Amino acid sequence: MKDLVIIGGGPGGLTCGIYAVRSGLDVVLYERSALGGSVLSAEKVENYPGFPGGISGPDLIARMEEHALQIGLPIEFTEVHEITPDNSHYRLRTRDGEVSTRVVVIATGTGPRPLGVQGEDRLRGRGVSYCAVCDGAFFRDQPVAVVGGGDAAVEEAHYLSRFASRVYLVHPRESIKRSRVGQRRIEENRKIETVPNTRVLAISGDRAVDGIVLENIQTGEKWNLKVDGVFVYVGIQPNSYLVEKLVDLDNRRFIITDSHMRTSRPGIYAVGDVRRTPLRQIATAVGDGAIAAIWAEKYITSLS
Repeated sequence: MKDLVIIGGGPGGLTCGIYAVRSGLDVVLYERSALGGSVLSAEKVENYPGFPGGISGPDLIARMEEHALQIGLPIEFTEVHEITPDNSHYRLRTRDGEVSTRVVVIATGTGPRPLGVQGEDRLRGRGVSYCAVCDGAFFRDQPVAVVGGGDAAVEEAHYLSRFASRVYLVHPRESIKRSRVGQRRIEENRKIETVPNTRVLAISGDRAVDGIVLENIQTGEKWNLKVDGVFVYVGIQPNSYLVEKLVDLDNRRFIITDSHMRTSRPGIYAVGDVRRTPLRQIATAVGDGAIAAIWAEKYITSLS
């Protein structure tokens, strides 16, 4: 019987594990793919304290992993398929077997929200991408489109301009919703062309992307834009599927917690981007992880 199982190895999960080990809990962290989550796709993190000049996402996660392993946090790379309540504890069915635990911390983060247009699923990985840092270099000297109007889309368009011959930033509003820094980057980057008041109707191509079908929202005009890659940044969706029938979710399916990271079910906590929160940043996920570990330890003590 474990005291605590953490599902997800991003900043929130790793921090929770560090604090849990320091509290003397019998803990294990499960990660289904690679540690770091969405931070791995960050070319440069410039707002995390302690790194003047910034640090790449992968480098920051490598330091967190080193810290976690040094302190003795067990990390296992496996996928959790199901969580089942069992009296005062929980049974977790993983790819490698079952484990019982008193407390579960959900740190599974978010994933990209798809456009939901024709051709997107079929051409995913063949020109359709959700990560410029991961795939941008494959489109050297080729035209690409970035779909989205927020800061993430602006940052990714700027990054892609290093490789692509042209970057079309397609968004549905008259102007892009962006920070002052993002606005300046767009204005100064001659490789980026904004395409406002426009939505994507379809992504075309047989074996690979060869273009997108666009429509002007104001005039109804439709046209084809030739691109070899489409990078989608139209929002995120929470990876809350493991607990969707166990705890309360909001209307966007983010996990609802209190200030102690407790969900509606005793013994299940949530940290980081997967929970309902006004800000999704590395710094806030780290804070969530620390809080969850401290209050989980208090909860476990109350059971004995």
